This record gives sequence, structure tokens and C-alpha cells, in this order.
Amino acid sequence: MHFKGKTDIFRFIAQNSQDFSIQMMCEKYKVSRSGFYAWQRRPVSARTVSDGQLCEQIKAIHKSSHEAYGSPRIYAALRQQGLHCGRNKVAQLMRQMGLAGRASRLYWRNAGSHAFFQRHGNEKLGMTEPTSINQLWVGDVTFIKTGNGWQFLAVVMDMFSRRIVGWALDNHRKASLTCTALKMAIKQRKPTAGLWFHSDRGIEYAALEYQALLRQHGIQPSMNRPRQCTDNAHMESFFHSFKSEWIHGNRFKGGEDLKVAIKQYIDDFYNPVRLHSGIGYQSPISVEMIG
Repeated sequence: MHFKGKTDIFRFIAQNSQDFSIQMMCEKYKVSRSGFYAWQRRPVSARTVSDGQLCEQIKAIHKSSHEAYGSPRIYAALRQQGLHCGRNKVAQLMRQMGLAGRASRLYWRNAGSHAFFQRHGNEKLGMTEPTSINQLWVGDVTFIKTGNGWQFLAVVMDMFSRRIVGWALDNHRKASLTCTALKMAIKQRKPTAGLWFHSDRGIEYAALEYQALLRQHGIQPSMNRPRQCTDNAHMESFFHSFKSEWIHGNRFKGGEDLKVAIKQYIDDFYNPVRLHSGIGYQSPISVEMIG
């Protein structure tokens, strides 16, 4: 174990003195017992008190994020609460407490799902950034393993705020799945004609049923270029965050309890609370309230 100085050693001994004798630990780490007891008698410094208070606030934010936040988002959350501290200080204290955000893992798709005919070009490439809601939506489908087989999740995101406005879960990835997610988004947002919808090239988006639903509501389609999954990077990023923060390490019996977890993530955490680095460390709902 690496210590920066005697203070770190004394602190370690104090934390572990219930498991090992102080004499034995002082001998092991080559410090004197008299020095350790003198350190214990010293009054607590203002910096130590301040660090202790900051640690409690960091732990509270980390817990409220379901242990999803790393130091950048916790630093942003502290700033929003009016607490001014250094980004490196937050990272240092989190390391000392053994706290870390959940790291995103890559979830590869079934390659065969991209082999269908591309019905539309990528109109999103030439667009400027949306300036309000219901200008550009993006959608995608991912898969999640449960005890009762694979479940497929279709999601619709508003690119302006990164808010999830529609989703659907089922044990297949037919056009009816993506239609259900789109219908939820339309019901909630009631967009006017002229909205663009960007997706990948899967058959569930290229299907006549889905394309007819877009036309019915005056929504203009756009699709990824062949073999360019980064064309829909925002949806890929959402799925990575969702799986690493909410799904990885949990077991689901089937679609119903998975639905409960998805609804909780979107309605109680992602949309109203989760700080998004791409929109200035704000939540999607807060961005829509401001803009």
C-alpha cells in the first residue's frame, strides 16, 4: 500500500486499529507509537473538517445517482448546489472513499440487422443543432437478456434536450415495436409537421408500416449511412449509459420486471435528474424548462 506521508499512515492505523494492535501496525509501517498518539491528540484541522463535510456531500450525490456518477458529474452537481471546490479534489476524495462511477461497456449488435436496404439518406449530417424541442428526434433498438429470453427495447430521444420521449419493450424487433415507441412519443409531444426522425437502417425502421406512420404525422425520415453506426451516436451513448448504470449486474426474470426498471430509469432518473455532459451537465427536463 502506498502512503504519501506519516499523516496517511497514522490515519490508516486509526481506521484499522480495531482489527490489529497499534503496536504491531506502527512497527509494520515504521512509525513510532508516541508519534501516532501525538497525532491523535492534535486538534482536527479546518481542512480536515472541510474535507469530511465534502465527503459526506459526495457520498450523498453518488448514492442518489444509484452509484452511476463519476467525479465529473459529481463535481458538476456540487457546483449546482453552490459548493465551490476543485475537480481534482473531488476525484481525490472519491478515490480515498473507494467511490467510482459505473463504467460504460460496449454492447455489440447483431451484424445481420444492418444488412437491410437503405430507404433514405442521412439528412441529419447537414442539419444544424436543434434550437428547440420537436425539431429532430432519433431512435434505435437494443437488446437485453432476461431469465425468460431476450427482450428488445426501442427508444425515441429528442435531440435538443436528450430527453427520452418514447419507448417500447417486447420479445421481438418487428416494426410494431418501433411503431409503439414512436406512438408514445407522438402522444406525449404532439409535434407539428416538419419534425425529422433519424434512425439506423434496420428493417424495423425501413418497414412500410413504420414509414406510413411517419408520413401520417408529417415526420420526415433520415437514416444512417451504410456501416456508419456513429451517425446515431447519441442513441448509442444512451444505451451504453443505461446498461452500465442500470442493467449491468442485475438479473431480470422476464419482460415485466425489466419494464419496471426501464420506466424507473427514464422517468425517475435519466429525464429529470441525470446530468448530461453534452448539454452542460444539466438534466434533459431542466434544459427544456430553460430553453
